[in-house]
Amino acid sequence: MPLVEIPGSKSVTARALFLAAAADGVTTLVRPLRSDDTEGFAEGLARLGYRVGRTPDTWQVDGRPQGPALPEAEVYCRDGATTARFLPTLAAAGHGSYRFDASEQMRRRPLAPLTRALRDLGVDLRHEEAEGHHPLRIEAAGVEGGEVTLDAGQSSQYLTALLLLGPLTRKGLRIRVTDLVSAPYVEITIAMMRSFGVEVARESEVFVVPAGGYRATTYAIEPDASTAGYFFAAAAVTGQEVTVPGLGRGALQGDLGFVDVLRRMGADVEIAEDRTTVRGTGGLRGLTVNMRDISDTMPTLAAIAPFADGPVRIEDVANTRVKECDRLDACAQNLRRLGIGVSTGDDWIEIRPGTPAAAEIKTFGDHRVVMSFAVTGLRTPGISFDDPGCVRKTFPGFHEAFGELAAGWGIPFDGA
Repeated sequence: MPLVEIPGSKSVTARALFLAAAADGVTTLVRPLRSDDTEGFAEGLARLGYRVGRTPDTWQVDGRPQGPALPEAEVYCRDGATTARFLPTLAAAGHGSYRFDASEQMRRRPLAPLTRALRDLGVDLRHEEAEGHHPLRIEAAGVEGGEVTLDAGQSSQYLTALLLLGPLTRKGLRIRVTDLVSAPYVEITIAMMRSFGVEVARESEVFVVPAGGYRATTYAIEPDASTAGYFFAAAAVTGQEVTVPGLGRGALQGDLGFVDVLRRMGADVEIAEDRTTVRGTGGLRGLTVNMRDISDTMPTLAAIAPFADGPVRIEDVANTRVKECDRLDACAQNLRRLGIGVSTGDDWIEIRPGTPAAAEIKTFGDHRVVMSFAVTGLRTPGISFDDPGCVRKTFPGFHEAFGELAAGWGIPFDGA
């Protein structure tokens, strides 16, 4: 049975870097993801004056509960949404003048709900160009805390940023959430905060975070469940089998729930304590599925949907329109390029069965578009990409790993 070693989770690595920087003492992160996003986060911490020591398998971070070491800094957040949302929040808890900017792609992505919440907490935050977008400047003087209301309907990262901030405030936080998308990512945050010594309480739509700071620890990063999804989908669509070690019943990441979608479509799925196996059964069933809580895996399902025996309808994924690109539209465009019938609405996409024809995939600079349609390429020789290299955002070695898996199955794969 092919074993696929998946790199560390991007979501977990970003949260761990924030927690390590905020903790009292030296934290060791074991097997963190090394990608453009996480390297950008670590570089941003260094620009703020945190010491980050990096070896191939571990990163060590000297925590500073009092905030950044430097009184002034400029941070470039690259394409990373976690970097662009978490680091300004971390800096707000310190004392100094900090400017943050990001790539053109990240500048387009929204920040306004988090901005409003930070301002409501007394943070002096100013957007230099478009309101609610990078670049921005913070004149930090610590955060008192108290109660704040947050709209997390576009991204759970806004809530995560405030949850992570809570223990660094003087009084703690009560965060009232009016809407929440991708809720499992918030559960990741709360579980990780517990590992660093903080218990978050929930009272219906209110999250209660105590003051008091974090404790340094040694923290192992689990494999990325969203990335594993491409390999699970590959097995389902080709009738093959794949096992991912390190992701099992105790996994933090909700995106492992994607295998339940594959099970509903007819794949055999086995989730053990420390690994997950998916076996294709030679066919896929159409279905209607709500993917609000696992929306990062929406493109993966869209890319294998043409091979189902009936329509695949994916609902409640409006937030995918404000990711690295409008992913819902990107999937629809590319499926049509492959000759597949597609209908879309504000928050849904329906894909009809068909035989994809070879075409160049327009990636929109989005790593998930590339990795998803690489799965389609296992059944459709001749698929290519206008920007295959954008996978470096989360998995620089994706094409090599995917090609190796296909070769092991005896499947010709054009790759990048």
